[in-house]
Amino acid sequence: MVNAINILLLYGLVVFSSSESTDPDGLKNYGYPRLLRPLGIEFTEYLKNATLKRNSRLANKDDTLCLKELEALMKGLSSSENWALKMMDSWGKIPSGLLTGNTWDLGNFDECLSINQVIGSQKIRGKYCFLIANKTRIATCFPSSCSSTQMEPFVKGLLHRIPYFNSSGITVRISEAGCQTSEVDPWDGLTIATMVIISVLAASVTFFTIFDYFLCEDQSRIPVWVKAFSARANSRTLFRVVPRNSNPNVIECFHGIRCMSLFWVIFCHELIFTLTSPTLNTADVYSWSVEPFASFVVHGYFAVDSFFVLGGLLVSMIALRSMEKSGGKLNPLLMYLHRILRIMPVVGMAILIYMTMMPVVSGGPMFKSGYHGKEACEKGWFLTLLFVQNYAALHICLDHTWYLAVDMQLFLISPILLIALYKWGKQAAAGIAVLVASLSGCLFATQMVNKYSLLIKNDADDDGVANQKLYLATHTHAAPWLIGFLFGYFLHLNRGKKFQLSRPVVWMGWILSLAMLFTSIFALYPAAQFSAPPLSTVEESLYYTLTRLAWPLAICWVIFACMQGYGGLADSFLSSPLWQPLSRLSYSMYIWHMFVQEVNSRNVRTNTYFSTYSIMEHFWYDLGFTALMSYVLYLLVEAPLCGFDSLLRPQRNPPAADQPKLISNQTDVETRKEENPIETETNPMANSGVQN
Repeated sequence: MVNAINILLLYGLVVFSSSESTDPDGLKNYGYPRLLRPLGIEFTEYLKNATLKRNSRLANKDDTLCLKELEALMKGLSSSENWALKMMDSWGKIPSGLLTGNTWDLGNFDECLSINQVIGSQKIRGKYCFLIANKTRIATCFPSSCSSTQMEPFVKGLLHRIPYFNSSGITVRISEAGCQTSEVDPWDGLTIATMVIISVLAASVTFFTIFDYFLCEDQSRIPVWVKAFSARANSRTLFRVVPRNSNPNVIECFHGIRCMSLFWVIFCHELIFTLTSPTLNTADVYSWSVEPFASFVVHGYFAVDSFFVLGGLLVSMIALRSMEKSGGKLNPLLMYLHRILRIMPVVGMAILIYMTMMPVVSGGPMFKSGYHGKEACEKGWFLTLLFVQNYAALHICLDHTWYLAVDMQLFLISPILLIALYKWGKQAAAGIAVLVASLSGCLFATQMVNKYSLLIKNDADDDGVANQKLYLATHTHAAPWLIGFLFGYFLHLNRGKKFQLSRPVVWMGWILSLAMLFTSIFALYPAAQFSAPPLSTVEESLYYTLTRLAWPLAICWVIFACMQGYGGLADSFLSSPLWQPLSRLSYSMYIWHMFVQEVNSRNVRTNTYFSTYSIMEHFWYDLGFTALMSYVLYLLVEAPLCGFDSLLRPQRNPPAADQPKLISNQTDVETRKEENPIETETNPMANSGVQN
């Protein structure tokens, strides 16, 4: 995430610098005021005076048809017909704000596509395309029968009328790949298959929900298949709020840490899509990127490290408790099967939906090509399902699933570590600590040898290799996971123990943890200033290596303090029962949030304005849609498909009719997980109950 954000910020600075280098006096000399005129007006005047036969090469039927429709357009303009005026009115112009980094003018997309005029035997429709002049993109609209190749001579002739373009040598072209008409492309086979799968799942959920509502009076005896597909049963589980301190085996602060980390990740991705959208003031990224608030975005990878800490903690704590009850027995294959059934179905559906459904659910000037990673998915979808994409591909299908790959790879080696801890105890823990130190040294050496930099002003990773080696690789994230793993072992050894800490010790713990958290985020802030002298590679490498240790240690203290009653306001906030529903939905929200963000960012009809407030506004807007979409797809995809996992678990016999029930149905799932803790999901974003 960090390198992607750095690259996008760097792009904004390049745009800024290019706009800054533009001489305003030179623009005036080249007739800059004329650049502000809509190109549609310029094209109208040019077309009226153009000799179509001279400017077109009549070689085939398509050229003849294009010529006829252009002649009809000329006649329509001469008689001020509404459809012809709309075609010219929908054009963009040289972007206003060119000197502040604005390189887009979207014109009026819907006005262009709404043109559908019948003249005799001719049916003229509007065709929306982008005129590309260097980095500038300007909306155009012309008859749909005309290809970009046919229209380029006219557009070039138009721009030669403007002294600035005529004298600057700017390359001008029209991209056919980005052209759109009101005619909807037919669905391909993959889109049809995706719609069929979603329809079948929706029909199944509807059927079993009705069955549950009308025929299942005793909710404690719902059949497994009904419970897996019933929206009523799954919603009840999802929105169940358990009061605080009702179960001593639950680490309640996990819900708040999980949700806050998820919000942080979504916010950082929001910035990425904001910077790739048409923005009026891209140059302001230059000044924003060195503000203190920008440090939260540039260093958003710490939110992912929080997830790795939770993941490692859950794996060791839950599995060791199960091994203790079973006399050291551990079934790695069953662990792997549970994880695959829990994670893979949702990822598989996400690949299908991302690749096919974006043009179906929405549209706009920037929607022609659909999902930005469609090509990567077509080539490497299987790498994502095998959870090896972080090593095997530079361009990942579903960018954010690299986290799932790293977490899965660490989960695969966990049985070795668990068996070692169970057999050799603290000696094995010491060995894992040495492994953490070794991996930290490897990370330090990688950055030193390759001279990788985290600072935006030094970022030159154009091919993504640095991002893959320094950020996506599993061994670079193993340290936070292993620290969480060791902390889970510590909690297992001291389960039920109350540590009596003096007030100075508690205060010292909080001061040190907060110092490590805020130092990790803001340590590079002075060096990030563009006027500041560059840091040496050693200094940056030390920062990156040490913060990968300091951040997880600080998170472990927060968890420990909250568990032991020393959390204060932090515990009250993180352990609030209101986090629980959102925490259970966190895996689904992580999977689907980038779909919502890309749809909304590419659905724009006008340029946006970049500011911290506007990013926050878009964030809360997209977060609401993400929560809604995640809930719907949780009912349609996650709960039903992942419900197959329950078929592998031993089923408990329900109590006899004459025996009193000791617990309600709402807490039955939690109780079963306490009795069989290894069955509890150990993915930190897909866990509904955290057991100690």
